[in-house]
Amino acid sequence: MAPKRARDEDATQSTDSTNQKKPRTGFRVGPDNLPDGAWKRKVTKIKKNLITKAKVKKQYAKVKAQVQAELEKRPVQQYGDSPATSDPSQPQKPAASPTIHPSRLNNLGPRSPSGPADGPNPNLLDPTHPDLQPRQPRHNSNRKHRPDYYSKELSAAQKAREAAEKRAAEIARREAEKQARIADRERFRKQMAKAKAPGKDGKRKVGREGKLLLERVQRLVGDAK
Repeated sequence: MAPKRARDEDATQSTDSTNQKKPRTGFRVGPDNLPDGAWKRKVTKIKKNLITKAKVKKQYAKVKAQVQAELEKRPVQQYGDSPATSDPSQPQKPAASPTIHPSRLNNLGPRSPSGPADGPNPNLLDPTHPDLQPRQPRHNSNRKHRPDYYSKELSAAQKAREAAEKRAAEIARREAEKQARIADRERFRKQMAKAKAPGKDGKRKVGREGKLLLERVQRLVGDAK
């Protein structure tokens, strides 16, 4: 079956609906129902940045179009020779030769076409001439010495290192003296025990014991001094 012909009212309504402009709602970056907080502030900031960039881009395109239009309106300049200068009937002026400084002219010697014709510059043949001497570095005596920013730290570290070495040496000396006293006491104890032991006749060795006691007294008196 053939389709039914639409009525005129329906046709006019459809054309009116198509001709109606849709309202501009803008663009969305995130959901609209975000609660107040960090996420909503972040979405708002991103949207503002996008709007600003779009405006700048649009303004740049407008300025660029204006500049291009102005350049197109300007007349094209001819960079070639003008008819007055390119006319072969008129005499052409010779090009000016570059000028050379007189001092350089003297140094060049006979190689320069306008230089002296009598021979090379004698200054070039003299090895003692100041121009041929190597440049000496300039030493400014008035220049202040730059402060060493780490000098204080280095000196403090050196002092701390020396103090640590002194402490270690003192500890080693005291330990050696302590070990020597312990060994001396142990030796005296063994000798005294041997002296107190009875001999073959069952008597104590008084002479040896007295000698050991005298040696101990002398050592104590010497340490007291």
